[in-house]
Amino acid sequence: MACKSSGELNELLQSARRYTEKGKVADYIPALGKANRNELSIAIHYQNEECVSAGDIETKFTLQSVSKIISLAVALLDHGEEYVFSKVGMEPTGDPFNSIAKLESSVPSKPLNPMINAGALAVTNMIKGSHQSDKLVRLLQFVHDLTSNPYITYSVEVAESEFQTSNLNRSLCYFMKQHGIISGDVEELMQVYTKQCAIEMNCLDLARIGAVFAFNGMDPASKRQIIPPHIARICKTFMVTCGMYNASGEFAIKIGIPAKSGVSGAILCTVPGKYGIGIYGPALDSKGNSIAGIKLLELLSKRYNLSMF
Repeated sequence: MACKSSGELNELLQSARRYTEKGKVADYIPALGKANRNELSIAIHYQNEECVSAGDIETKFTLQSVSKIISLAVALLDHGEEYVFSKVGMEPTGDPFNSIAKLESSVPSKPLNPMINAGALAVTNMIKGSHQSDKLVRLLQFVHDLTSNPYITYSVEVAESEFQTSNLNRSLCYFMKQHGIISGDVEELMQVYTKQCAIEMNCLDLARIGAVFAFNGMDPASKRQIIPPHIARICKTFMVTCGMYNASGEFAIKIGIPAKSGVSGAILCTVPGKYGIGIYGPALDSKGNSIAGIKLLELLSKRYNLSMF
């Protein structure tokens, strides 16, 4: 689908781009450290299949934590709310996304929500499939449905880089296995999770996913219900309360739309009933969010009164 370049959007993008100088690329995952921190792009996907953009929207990036909202939708489809939330909580946390602290102090010892790493690992563990490859195929097929792009796959380089440097996530898994939150082989789970995080797409694909959530799980092109409305609502609620790591409260006040970020610099946004937004800007702030991406969303929200509050 063609995406029209927008002069007005480009003006906002250029205003936000200077903030990239204050950010830092996520180099703790070596493959992500190769990104150009000055990059910034955005696509907006409307219900009528119209799309507007600014920046190089064809640049591919990995989803990282944006994939958590997708795996949550799959787990809810596979098992239902009661089972999923018996293993993972619904409450936001002020701790960093990779913290183990709340696991140790919570009773029962389950992750507070599906957007922190511990919760996301528990959710990925729930995806149906007798083998790691089955779970990955299930995830990718769902992504193909959401984007109408059957060519999306994962970056082998990024997945391998993450797998080799994921010792903290392994610690979270073993802690949860000890307390009965997850089951099965931890290394197999890590294989699925690192490939899930390494699913690769561009801003247009990301905006298309945002549009599906914006219209309560319905594909804006085919009008097919890909996600049941109640599951789409749950996912959007987590995007508001926990989607921007421990900056979610500030994001809700300043911008006020459901969003999920990843340390690749990706941000998935949904403006309920209107459109989906996909952003890529790999320079991150201290919380792990795209620093220029958030500034761009702030400018957009103010100009077009996007806040749902």
